[in-house]
Amino acid sequence: MKILLTNDDGIFAQGLSAIYRELVKIGEVFVVAPADVRSGASHSVTFSKPMVCNKVNIDDLFTGYSLHGSPADCVKLAILELHKEEDIDLVVSGINHGANAGINVYYSGTVAGAMEGGFLGIPSVSLSLSFEEPLDLEKAASYFLQVIKHLLPMNKGEVVNINLPLLSKGKPKGIKVTSQSSHGFDECYISQKNEMGQTEFLLTGKSHKNDKESSDIRSLEEGYITVTALTPDMTHKKNNEQLKEILSDFTL
Repeated sequence: MKILLTNDDGIFAQGLSAIYRELVKIGEVFVVAPADVRSGASHSVTFSKPMVCNKVNIDDLFTGYSLHGSPADCVKLAILELHKEEDIDLVVSGINHGANAGINVYYSGTVAGAMEGGFLGIPSVSLSLSFEEPLDLEKAASYFLQVIKHLLPMNKGEVVNINLPLLSKGKPKGIKVTSQSSHGFDECYISQKNEMGQTEFLLTGKSHKNDKESSDIRSLEEGYITVTALTPDMTHKKNNEQLKEILSDFTL
């Protein structure tokens, strides 16, 4: 099996190295990841300027490509150019330092890396660990590998989002296939003055908002590993049918 590995915390992130050590047990792993932290990059891609790409060695563990671009850029460049001669069987994006559940899926560069793999017809998974200090990345990587092995073989273009609960609370209670919550973090902005006297705003957030419905957020809070199938089709099919009725007599 040939695996493409990326993330949004940057190629030097410990989570990337931790999951690399596990993935090499099931296949050949190629690494193409951002040169720096691209958290919250969502599915941005670079059109306006060339991207610098360098080969780097990470702690004598692996040699990969460091790209001055987003996670989606990394996957696109890897598959269309850097490893175009390889038949990539699986794209893995992570381990992210913090859960990607609820509406944070839309902001996540980690999830976007997996979605780009799906766009290009390759089975893909995104891996995120609920944030705490310190993070037990080695244990998390072991759990993620167990889940991935159970998912294989995956269908062409299939994308699965996997989250782990807080590991400081002990072994996960199990695994749940959940829907994506429509909630996010309890967010606010902190304002401050910079050296020029200008007002700056920093977005910050605490834990996810309480979700009474069965969802990825609630299941994570209850101590379960969550698994959610994602799709690039954001069409609200029910509302589309309503729009057809509303616009049925529209003329110009």
